[in-house]
Amino acid sequence: MKTIEAIIFDFDGTLAELTIDFDEMKKRLKALGSAFLEPLPEKDVPALEWVDFIADCLAEEDPELGKEFHTRCRFLIISMEVEAARNGKLFPFTCDMLNGLRNSGIKTGIITRNTASAVRELVPEINKLSGCFLSREDVQNVKPHPEHLFKALEVIGVSPENTLMVGDHPMDIETGKRAGSMTAGVATGRMSVEELQQAEPDFVAVNCAELIQLLEKEGLVVNNL
Repeated sequence: MKTIEAIIFDFDGTLAELTIDFDEMKKRLKALGSAFLEPLPEKDVPALEWVDFIADCLAEEDPELGKEFHTRCRFLIISMEVEAARNGKLFPFTCDMLNGLRNSGIKTGIITRNTASAVRELVPEINKLSGCFLSREDVQNVKPHPEHLFKALEVIGVSPENTLMVGDHPMDIETGKRAGSMTAGVATGRMSVEELQQAEPDFVAVNCAELIQLLEKEGLVVNNL
């Protein structure tokens, strides 16, 4: 196993409770989309990618209509994200874990597909929790595109092969693999340990606190809580 010099974390479902109802979000987006395009083309992708796809379909005939649809969808998504953040909180272990990693010399970062305003609604001091915080507004291509992780690593100055990408969804594991980093899944979102194992990460744990304990036993990190 390679040396771990940095750990990059997903946010919702990994460091904080996952309170966003993605099924309801997709339902509202499709209702909005039906007012623009009927019938709606089928595309089984996450909400952000679905909005881009429908906007591109509309833009083929009317670029301005595509832009209007995209803008209205983004406002809907942000409003739901901010509302969810008001009802959320960090997991009890998050701050102590991040402080312990910092004290042990492990660099950390946070990347999220969420909007920055929602994350800051929940954690105003988010930039102080780790060496790097990148929301979807900070990159052109969000995870699972490796650019999201690459940019975080550029900020903290660590190579992918010495990095562990941690998240609660197979998308996070895919992000790490595409960037060439080690990967870990934690079952604090909507995926079970068994579901995460199917994505074949290097490590799987019930939560981040247990993950760090596992890494300590393997001699990969020293966590000074």
